[in-house]
Amino acid sequence: MTVPISVRRLPHGADLPLPAYATDGAAGMDLLAAVTDPVTLAPGARVLIPTGLAVALPPGYELQIRPRSGLALRHGIVLANSPGTIDEDYRGEIQVIVMNAGDAAFTVTRGTRIAQAVLAPVSRAAWHEVSSLDTTARGAGGFGSTGGLG
Repeated sequence: MTVPISVRRLPHGADLPLPAYATDGAAGMDLLAAVTDPVTLAPGARVLIPTGLAVALPPGYELQIRPRSGLALRHGIVLANSPGTIDEDYRGEIQVIVMNAGDAAFTVTRGTRIAQAVLAPVSRAAWHEVSSLDTTARGAGGFGSTGGLG
């Protein structure tokens, strides 16, 4: 299923390609860094990277901003609030909070594939307060209670 998304290129991202799926089976579209000058992240540093894009999502959808596995594995580049959420009513620039969890500096240049965006449907919760919950085999066990620490 294809869902149309209205997108506006901002002036500092005008020459960059729009997000695209790398393969027919890809779930995420690469987001590119719309930095004007290279940005170097020291180990442990975090920075907000612009994409030069603003969107209008259709009702009932969010855009999840996720890390790229290759950057995480090879350089320790992760997203500080992963996954980030672009709500359907947000009209500002999509920006990515990038963090260097690696042991060497990493430089983001213009057009670096910095994150991926996944379009996802949103279900809204309706809380129903009760005095007790049904019983399960797990109960209130958590943090490794189902058979190990990993």
